[in-house]
Amino acid sequence: MLTRRHVLSGAAAAAGLAALPPASADASRAADLFPLGVASGDPLPNAVILWTRLVHARLHKHVEVEWQIAHDERFRRVARQGRTIARPELAHSVHVDARGLDAGREYFYRFRALGRISPVGRTRTAGRGHSLRLGIVNCQDFQNGYWPAYLGLAAEDLDVVVHLGDYIYEYDPSSRFADRRHTAPQTAGLDQLVTLDDYRARHAQYKSDPALQAAHAAFPWIVTWDDHETENNYAGLIDEIDDTGAEHQTVAQFARQRAAAYQAYYEHMPIRADLRPGSTDLRIFRRFDFGRLLRLNVLDTRQYRTDQPGGFPGDFGLAEAGLANATGSLTGEAQERWLRAGLDHSPARWNVVAQQVMMSRIKFPNPTGAPVPPIVANLDQWDGYAPQRTRFLKHLAAAKVANPVILAGDIHSTWFSELRTDFDKPEQRPVAVEFTATSISSDFPIAFDGPLKAVNPALNPHVKYFDGSRRGYLRCVVNPSVWHTDVRTVETIDVPDAPVSTSASYAVESGSSVLTR
Repeated sequence: MLTRRHVLSGAAAAAGLAALPPASADASRAADLFPLGVASGDPLPNAVILWTRLVHARLHKHVEVEWQIAHDERFRRVARQGRTIARPELAHSVHVDARGLDAGREYFYRFRALGRISPVGRTRTAGRGHSLRLGIVNCQDFQNGYWPAYLGLAAEDLDVVVHLGDYIYEYDPSSRFADRRHTAPQTAGLDQLVTLDDYRARHAQYKSDPALQAAHAAFPWIVTWDDHETENNYAGLIDEIDDTGAEHQTVAQFARQRAAAYQAYYEHMPIRADLRPGSTDLRIFRRFDFGRLLRLNVLDTRQYRTDQPGGFPGDFGLAEAGLANATGSLTGEAQERWLRAGLDHSPARWNVVAQQVMMSRIKFPNPTGAPVPPIVANLDQWDGYAPQRTRFLKHLAAAKVANPVILAGDIHSTWFSELRTDFDKPEQRPVAVEFTATSISSDFPIAFDGPLKAVNPALNPHVKYFDGSRRGYLRCVVNPSVWHTDVRTVETIDVPDAPVSTSASYAVESGSSVLTR
């Protein structure tokens, strides 16, 4: 098996050299050309995306890249192989859609270019069996600490990892760890990225982390973005509400920034998407079927959303603003129709919506400390778009969608909730469950952890579990009769490696939408 030790040391790459034609340099020099590692993603029953990016100071022209995908890590039984071109206009990134594979099978893959052989990655096609093992991750602020959670994730036994956004952060260099300071953007002092070079450098910095490389090399990933891959709390082509002066951008200026952000995201992700360089748009909402067991609908709640309502600083404000937002949408009409159609006609036992922000209604004690109002809502979440949420939850009930499960991230804390069409009626039968994953490293203000735990039973009785004190990920094991979720957390993010343990475990039985311990 390809272990974490193999991924980190490069031993697996060295072991597979014999199957390729002779190279002019050995695999120990792979870092000269493949410093960002390898990754795979978007698994289908017969295909998977294989990714890498060539990085070298003197690399300016088109480069031919060979790729192989095999049944064994020594590449004695090659399943598919071929050649592709790494182009400078796409930062010499490589996206191979390896097809003709068998469903539910483990494979190993690698690349060769300019006499260098990449590290070896392990991947798996979508299966049609009776069980599925998922890892759920999000929010990895490089400057806030290290990523021992990714080392723990790499050691798990998973079929696929789902990343729910905030893969990078756009902020200026500032960290209490000398080796975790962000790359310097072209224009300092804005606390945001602007140019394509800015975004490329930041993605490359994040991808250089060995723990993240280990997690990518261990499993296929299904990714979607949230706001920080472009800019905090943006909505469509609308700049962050708190930006003033030089930070504020017109719609035309922000469109250019978003085009740069989307292109850099594509260049660094193992994603199946149709990028047109320079375009302000990139469709990434898409769907994956794992036999008749699970359908995964992956949303984009940033590119098409209307502005957050109310105009409150930080988008924290009166819940009434979200309740009155009758024309507001997180998804846009076309994506909402696509989602409903996919749920209505799904053959799957479990129907999952993987998206960015919490759908649960949450009443927060005012984080500003101001006495009025004492209770506020995060209007960047579904609470800011309450009519659309009600419409969606009522549709789940009316259409009798089988076992809806919502996955969310963004808030840097763990929340497990039962979703109802009317959150003011706790006696009402829930229509779905929601699992919100904590962050890999991004900060949750510890001062709010205790107060939220104290008020949740009264203000948010549909929340069955909350913890804001720990960083980590979710591990989900699904079969036809039950969905089981473990909260996997690390003791600290102040060091690169730390133990991972299970903080809590919850389950939901098929047909119930009720969370149990």
